Amino acid sequence: MSEAGGGRDAVRRPARSRSDCLSEANPAPAYGYPPGRRPSRTRQAISILVVIIVAVLLAALLAFCGHSKGPGGPAGAHGRGGQGAGGRGGAAGFGRTGRPPATVGVAKATLGSIPITETALGTVTPLATVQVNARVSGQLVKVGFREGQMVRKGQLLMLVDPRPFQATLDQDLALLAHDQAALADAQLDLNRYATLKAQNSIATQTYDTQAALVKQYQASVRQDEATVAAARLNLEYAHITAPVSGRAGLRQIDVGNQVTANESTPVTVITQIDPITIVFPLPEDAIGEIMARHGGAGLQVTAYDRTGASEIAVGKLLTLDNAVNTSTGTVNGRAQFLNADGKLFPFEFVNVTLLVDTLQNQVVVPTTAVRHGPNGDYVWVLQPDKTVRQRPIKTGPATSETVSIVSGLQAGETVITDGGDRLRDGAPVILPGQSRQPGQAGATGQGQGGGNGGHRHHGNGQGGQGGGAGGAPSNG
Repeated sequence: MSEAGGGRDAVRRPARSRSDCLSEANPAPAYGYPPGRRPSRTRQAISILVVIIVAVLLAALLAFCGHSKGPGGPAGAHGRGGQGAGGRGGAAGFGRTGRPPATVGVAKATLGSIPITETALGTVTPLATVQVNARVSGQLVKVGFREGQMVRKGQLLMLVDPRPFQATLDQDLALLAHDQAALADAQLDLNRYATLKAQNSIATQTYDTQAALVKQYQASVRQDEATVAAARLNLEYAHITAPVSGRAGLRQIDVGNQVTANESTPVTVITQIDPITIVFPLPEDAIGEIMARHGGAGLQVTAYDRTGASEIAVGKLLTLDNAVNTSTGTVNGRAQFLNADGKLFPFEFVNVTLLVDTLQNQVVVPTTAVRHGPNGDYVWVLQPDKTVRQRPIKTGPATSETVSIVSGLQAGETVITDGGDRLRDGAPVILPGQSRQPGQAGATGQGQGGGNGGHRHHGNGQGGQGGGAGGAPSNG
């Protein structure tokens, strides 16, 4: 037993520390990682994949750059990458601007006439507006017009009961006849007394008394004649007639009512509408040019509705006022129009255009062709190669649709009227009716076939026309 126990003592291993146990459980890493932080296999695989993807992308980028700078060759014959003439981004494609061609509207500059006009807001003013009042008092017994009716001068409008005025006239006529008879008798006596006086048969005083009596009767007759005239006038005033020809307004009194002479409220109003006038202001700067043409009389004046789109009537300028309104700096003008159809309604507002002069043989373009920039007005001029150039111009008088060009443009040149906001100097354009056709050099840069190699381009346009020379360098 002692030997056995001694044998166990002989093979007993020395005691191990705690650090020795930990080192056996976590052996030292083979690649220098700190204990307990060795990466897993999944994380290693992701890192390797990322490195490979980056390398592939860099290789593709280098290949693309080298291909775009070198000759095109066959690459342009089969699809994307060919950069022959007309390739997208080349000189025959987008041109200097680096933008696709814009479709524009065009028009030619022509020689034409430009009217010099003055426009204003005018007021239709009748030549006569008359308030019709009763001039005698009495009961209204008749109305001889309809509201809104066109009446003639002298036409019966209303009738005041004439019987009292007729009775007064009859009385005055009777008194006149009485005084005329007395005058005739006195005149006969005066003639007898004149004969007797010549024979010294009567006293001179008797003759003189009779002569005075004759004069007294003569005065009475004249007074009676005036009274009769007044009675006739009142009887005439009982018939209310139209003082002017024109359009009758609304009736302010009905049959059976009592009217008062010279009342403040008229029984109706008559407005003369044919002919009719328009009064409108003109700037004081235009007075000299207008007066230089026969004082302005006879110049054509056109009246338009409030929108300015529809012409109402054409008339002539009658005259200008005799003084400038100092508060507005304008002078009023009056133009006359024939208005049988009644289109010009009294006291409505209308747009007025006065034709002062007409300039002949002017270079004229549509108003939409003129553009405004920081350096002044300009137009886009179409070149023979279907590109545009910016041209500074000086404009002259204009209408609502056209404008005259004083300098900077010649008749016959083509200008851009629509789509000019998208243009740059030297940019190619597509004209109306011209379609984007594949393979058409300078149109869209989308032709087929391989060229001999283009220079640096932007975009992925296909090759230009087959066998063509390489495109020129693009500034875009």
